[in-house]
Amino acid sequence: MRDKREDTIAAVATAMSASGIGIVRISGPDAMRAADLVYRSMKGKTRLSQVPSHTIHYGTIIDTSGQVIDEVLVSVMRAPKTYTAEDTVEINCHGGVLAMRRVLDAVIACNGRKTAQEDPEEEGIRIRLAEPGEFTRRAFLNGRIDLSRAEAVMDLIEAKNDYALKNSVSQVRGSLYQKITTLRSEILYQIAHIEASLDDPENLDFSSHIGELEESVHQWKKEIRHLIDTAQDGRLASEGIRTVIVGKPNAGKSSLLNLMLGEERAIVTDIAGTTRDVLTETVNVQGITLLITDTAGIRETEDQVEKIGVERAKKSVSEADLLLWIVDSSAPLDENDRQICTLLEGRPAIILLNKSDLDPVVEEADIRKLVSDTLFQKKDLPVLSFSATNRTGFDDLVGMLKDMFFHGKLSWNDEVVITNMRHCSLLQRSEDSLGKVAQSIENGMSEDFFSIDLMDAYEALGEIIGEEIGDDLADEIFSRFCMGK
Repeated sequence: MRDKREDTIAAVATAMSASGIGIVRISGPDAMRAADLVYRSMKGKTRLSQVPSHTIHYGTIIDTSGQVIDEVLVSVMRAPKTYTAEDTVEINCHGGVLAMRRVLDAVIACNGRKTAQEDPEEEGIRIRLAEPGEFTRRAFLNGRIDLSRAEAVMDLIEAKNDYALKNSVSQVRGSLYQKITTLRSEILYQIAHIEASLDDPENLDFSSHIGELEESVHQWKKEIRHLIDTAQDGRLASEGIRTVIVGKPNAGKSSLLNLMLGEERAIVTDIAGTTRDVLTETVNVQGITLLITDTAGIRETEDQVEKIGVERAKKSVSEADLLLWIVDSSAPLDENDRQICTLLEGRPAIILLNKSDLDPVVEEADIRKLVSDTLFQKKDLPVLSFSATNRTGFDDLVGMLKDMFFHGKLSWNDEVVITNMRHCSLLQRSEDSLGKVAQSIENGMSEDFFSIDLMDAYEALGEIIGEEIGDDLADEIFSRFCMGK
C-alpha cells in the first residue's frame, strides 16, 4: 500500500478572505504534472514541468472543461530547495474567496488524470487536499527543519507582539536547535566514553574522568536550568499576561480598559453597576501583551444579574497572572473595599488610586493600612496615583508591569527564550536525569548508573528537536497548525 506521505498535496496557503493575492500551494512528486494540467501560458506553449527551477510564469488557470478561472503568476520550485524539500508549485491568484476555491478545486480535480504528453501506461496523478500543518510536517520529515523550528513556524503565525515575533523568527532560524544539539553532542561524548570503558575495563579506566564528568554535568544542569527559567517570561511575553481589573462599581475599571484599548469598548456611565459581566480583550501596550478582563463591580447586591457578574469576577481573579485593583480615591473606603482586598492574597497585584484629578478622600497611606490589616501574607504592593480620564500614571503603570514580569526589560537580544510548554517539560525531565547522575557520582556509584541517566537526558533533549519522537506525538503537534501551513 502506498504511503499517503508520498501523495502530492495542495491547499490555500493564505487566509480564506478577500485580499489582493491568494496562494494555492502544491507540493509533492506530482506537483509539476498537476501544474501542467491546470496552467496555460499566454502563448500556450510553456509546460511548467520543463521550465527552470525558481522561476515565475504568467498565464491562466483552467478547469477540467478548459474554462479560464483566473489570471495568475505561478512560481516553480524544484526539490530539494523548497519549504518541504519536495517539488513545489505556488499559484498566485486573485485573493477572492471564490477565486481561490475555484483554483484549488481545479488542482484537486487533477487526481487520477494524466497529461497529454505522458505514456498511457503512466500512473495517474495522485493529489489530495493537504491536512492542517502537512506542509510543515513534510518539511520536518524530509529533514528540511527540525521539530523545534516547525513549532516555531506556528508561533510566528500567532505572534501577538514584536517580542514574540522576534523570538519565533530566532527559533525558526535554529537558535534553540543549535543550543540543544550542542548539549546532546557533549552528553553523547561522555556516554560513549563510559560505554567504551565498560566494554574494555582493562585498558580504559573511567575513574580518572569522573571529575571531568561531574564538572560537565554541573554545567549542563546550569544551562538547562537557565532555559527553563526563561519559560515563564517567554509565556507571558508571547501569550500575554492574564490581567483582571477589579474594584467597586463606578471606580473606573471600564475607563481603564478603554484607555488601554484606545477605544470606547466598554460602556462607561455614572451609574454604579453598569458592567454586569466579564469582558476580555487582548491589548498590546508598549510591547507588552495583556489579556485584560474588565469585571463587574464587586459589592453586596440584591440584583440577581449583578450578583452573577460579581461571582464571575471572583472566578476570573482565581485564573489571573495579575490583578489591577482600581480604587476610587474620591470616595471613602468601605466593607466592599475590604472584601476586594482579600482577593489579592498571594497574587501579583497593582493598586491604582484612580480619579487623582478629583479631590482625594483616600490617600496611599489609607490603602496600605487596609492591605496590612486584611492580608495574611504581608507584602508591599505597589500603589500608583492614577487617572483613567486624563491618563495620569499610565506610563508608570507600564514600567511597573515590566519590572514585575520581565525584570525591567522586554528585549533578550539573541538569548534563547523558551515559549513552548512541551519544550519546558522535556528540559525539566533532562535536568532531573542529570541530577540523578550528579547524585550517583556523589554516592560513588559505578559508571553504568551514569550511562542510564545520561541517556535519558539525551533522549529528552532529542524529543525537543524531533530526534526521538513517535508518529502519535507528531500527529498531535501538527494537527494544531492552520490549513495550508
